[in-house]
Amino acid sequence: QAQLVESGGGLVQPGGSLRLSCAASGFSSFDYAIGWFRQAPGKEREVVSCIVNNDDETYHHDSVAGRFKVSRDSAKNTVYLQMNSLNPEDTAVYYCAAHSGSTCHHPAWAWGQGTLVTVSS
Repeated sequence: QAQLVESGGGLVQPGGSLRLSCAASGFSSFDYAIGWFRQAPGKEREVVSCIVNNDDETYHHDSVAGRFKVSRDSAKNTVYLQMNSLNPEDTAVYYCAAHSGSTCHHPAWAWGQGTLVTVSS
């Protein structure tokens, strides 16, 4: 059974860093685009970052460009989101998703349960 499990969320002070993990099982994440999304309280879910299949390209939303980096460890079947210089506006539940095509523009067919990131002093 295909499954995605996020981990690594928590409470961090402004300016701090966290690394989120998205562990895939039941399928090879390398064959799919994996997207990171977030949803803050009272707001719609938004795409944060994406790594396309075969790792040729990555994408980051303008609001996180230069601070966040998505990467993949194919041996561990895991995708990471390194988040630096965090600010309170980054507070949200973060989800990863596997997309049906080579990019995150394609529909997602699997979602993780989410991990909460809280940025606060």
